[in-house]
Amino acid sequence: MSGTGAGAEAEDTAYDVAVIGYGPTGVTAANLLGAMGLRVVVLERDAEIFTRARAISTDEEVVRIWQRIGLAERLKQDMLTERPVEFVDARGRTFINAHPTSRGHGHPPQMFIYQPALEQVLRDGVDRYPNVRILLRHECLRLRQDADGVELTVVGTADESVRRLRASYVIAADGGSSLTRAQLNIGYEGRTYEDRWVVIDTKMLKPWPDHDKLRFHCDPARPAVDCPTPLGHHRYEFPLLPGDDEEHLVTEDAVYGLISRYGIGRDSIEVLRATVYSHHVRFASRFRVGRVFLAGDAAHAMPPWIGQGMAAGVRDVANLCWKLDSVLRGELPESVLNSYETERKPHVREVTKRAVLVGRVITERRRPVARVRDTALRALDRIPGFSDWMQDSNWIPMAHYAAGLQARPRTKATGRQVPQPWVAGPDGERVRLDDALGGRWLLLHRGLPTAQPAWERLGVESLAVLPAGSHPTEGTVVDSDGVLLPWLTGRGVATVALRPDAYVYAAAPTGAQLPPPPAGFAPVSRPATTTAQ
Repeated sequence: MSGTGAGAEAEDTAYDVAVIGYGPTGVTAANLLGAMGLRVVVLERDAEIFTRARAISTDEEVVRIWQRIGLAERLKQDMLTERPVEFVDARGRTFINAHPTSRGHGHPPQMFIYQPALEQVLRDGVDRYPNVRILLRHECLRLRQDADGVELTVVGTADESVRRLRASYVIAADGGSSLTRAQLNIGYEGRTYEDRWVVIDTKMLKPWPDHDKLRFHCDPARPAVDCPTPLGHHRYEFPLLPGDDEEHLVTEDAVYGLISRYGIGRDSIEVLRATVYSHHVRFASRFRVGRVFLAGDAAHAMPPWIGQGMAAGVRDVANLCWKLDSVLRGELPESVLNSYETERKPHVREVTKRAVLVGRVITERRRPVARVRDTALRALDRIPGFSDWMQDSNWIPMAHYAAGLQARPRTKATGRQVPQPWVAGPDGERVRLDDALGGRWLLLHRGLPTAQPAWERLGVESLAVLPAGSHPTEGTVVDSDGVLLPWLTGRGVATVALRPDAYVYAAAPTGAQLPPPPAGFAPVSRPATTTAQ
């Protein structure tokens, strides 16, 4: 991509949304907004993709988001899936052995990534949209808001040129040291852990036994992370111990010395880079100031133990972008944008809490406590299904919203995302559910639909879900996998009103009326979005 990017032939100055930062969070936002047909400008201070692989894994819910922009299958070509997770003691003996279990999003539950390659695919995806302009080597030095939008003073880092742009809204995805957050005087509260870690990215020259397993070496002497990454790479992480020389520890000899303790020699790997970093737990005091929204690390930072830092940012913009689109098109009132922080912040806090807990298990340095940990968890691991249960219930909490853009009274389905099985549409073609839903407001019925006049008057369409083996007809989908109907039945609902992100806004039991649509809801037609895989 060129320095000015797609759609840059003419000098434009007015946009619907400006995105500051072009990492995984910003590039996902650019794809989502581009597919919605909005006029977007992206500002990124660096000329190229950051070469260090920071994130090393993602999950099915995040890939489901990338499915909305038609990139899931391409991205999965560069991922490792279905790999076991082991926690091992100081002698290398396993005390927890888990295989991630699916939560029904339609993709593998855990996937290992090579971040530079992933970002390249996402950036190539943005090139599809002439309505998205990319300004690499440009930095936003000042924001000024007024009643109609935001004025951005932008400087080119290559030539020191200055230009002024306007956008109706701004998404600041400019990282943990966010200049935007600082300009807005938003606090970034939390702590930085004393332990610093050396992260080692390697190229695998030849495989070794069990090279494709994720191992947490829970050794009190020096814990370590040993992680497979795709495209011929492998990741190691080690803490710096008291007395370690940080500059020495990133040298090639020191790195090979650390890795050799696991039987891996110079003939097996080539060290690409070694970097020292600190773990942070931080939350912005606010995710929104007027027309400016913080997302990703600009809004929150968490330790890496459960691989959710990047994922949290992708979830942020997936929640925010469709709401911005709805407000800009006059479909929903501007007040719905307050639901972004209301919905996202509690989940991010819960995920961070889990990451800290898992980190404590891995990095326990007190030998007596570590022995108790190893013995107790090894005994529990022998119980069939314990490890999978522990990972499913305690590893990554499911995203669901107790408050925000949803109707009252609540049901067991309200605020939750429906699962995504394979379904058959009216033409009999087998597709994933989200591709059939089409990223729109929709009523989903279990069995014979109950009339919903308050929604139907606004033109909200309906789909009836038929059991597996049924013949699909117009206005129906067949639950080919037998997943969606049991999900609705188990929550005691027969009709749900789905938001464009497939979260349940409202639900009702058989024969009952749904709560009314959101105040000020006025659906509008939209351009077709990219969903082809």
